[in-house]
Amino acid sequence: MAANTSYAPSRLTIDLNAIQDNYKTICDYVSPSRSGAVVKADGYGLGEVIVSKALYNAGCRAFFTAHIDEAIAVKQAIPDASVSVMNGLLAGEETVYKEYNLVPTLNSLDQVKIWQKFCRENDNLPQANLQFDTGMARLGLMPKELDELCEDLSPLDGINLQFIMSHMACADETSHPLNRKQQQEFTKGIARLPKATAMLAASSAIFLGKDWHFDMVRPGVALYGGRPNEDAPNPMKQVIKLEGKVVQVREVNAPETVGYAASYEAKDRRLIATVAAGYADGYIRSLSNTATAYKNEKAVPLVGRVSMDVLTFDVTHLENTANEVKTGDMLDLIGPNHDINDLAKEAGTIPYEILTSLGKRYARHYIGGE
Repeated sequence: MAANTSYAPSRLTIDLNAIQDNYKTICDYVSPSRSGAVVKADGYGLGEVIVSKALYNAGCRAFFTAHIDEAIAVKQAIPDASVSVMNGLLAGEETVYKEYNLVPTLNSLDQVKIWQKFCRENDNLPQANLQFDTGMARLGLMPKELDELCEDLSPLDGINLQFIMSHMACADETSHPLNRKQQQEFTKGIARLPKATAMLAASSAIFLGKDWHFDMVRPGVALYGGRPNEDAPNPMKQVIKLEGKVVQVREVNAPETVGYAASYEAKDRRLIATVAAGYADGYIRSLSNTATAYKNEKAVPLVGRVSMDVLTFDVTHLENTANEVKTGDMLDLIGPNHDINDLAKEAGTIPYEILTSLGKRYARHYIGGE
């Protein structure tokens, strides 16, 4: 795909081939179970329609979003895909699911009854998913609702179930006791319900092992390069490269300070490169005085506060070398030497937040995906 030709000073490169490779890696790992893909939050900030088409080309046929609007966009782009909305069915939304042939996820007994009533009044409806809670206490039938439903399955009469699902709370902590407890609760739950495709694992739980795979998995952040857990090397390819353009290089001498709140004070002569990116672009403010960028293989520390539109890096140690930083150069804010997982650790957050915070002001360049 052609690069964005706007005047944006910073550039975000998204490798769709890497997303496809990550999907295939997961498919191979969970076989004979199958894999869908979570593309909510605008494809984790990378463009849900473009990402979904690339995943479809890699063989994915089941997509998951959080909200209806997200699902509509994917369904219109890929009409023969199954597109599920995970946040639940609210009264009055039934006709939207029918109109766009979207799959609702039924997260309460009331939602089951709403959908059943709609099924009885209408023909040619899409399938539905049923989610029950196994320890997250967020979405899904509560244990008492599941017990009530299993004692009398008649509310499911006439509903064509596609997936029976739940969600893990602590899967990124591989030794957490809740992981096995949730797997056991899910196993017991699906044994009491009508047969449908069983699906528990998202990105981190996939790598807990085959006991968590059931019939299908639904990776999210792992597709986009996020580390599934901290206990093993990251098996996923990195998907993005974020480059920021240097718009000024200046000397700072002691006791001068840099940026808002004078949070960085020079102890001697320093060379400061100002880069055109900031928290308005998703380079979050908690990275102030902690982040690292790269010029080729050379690390440069961020000094001072992250501002709305600019960042300041100390490039003194690169002066008079082959890597000397000049106005117009690009620094890797996220790249092969410093990926989304590294930046998330510096920010005290998770790679999900880094990805989904990426702004719209970057020139976006997509690679591959066919």
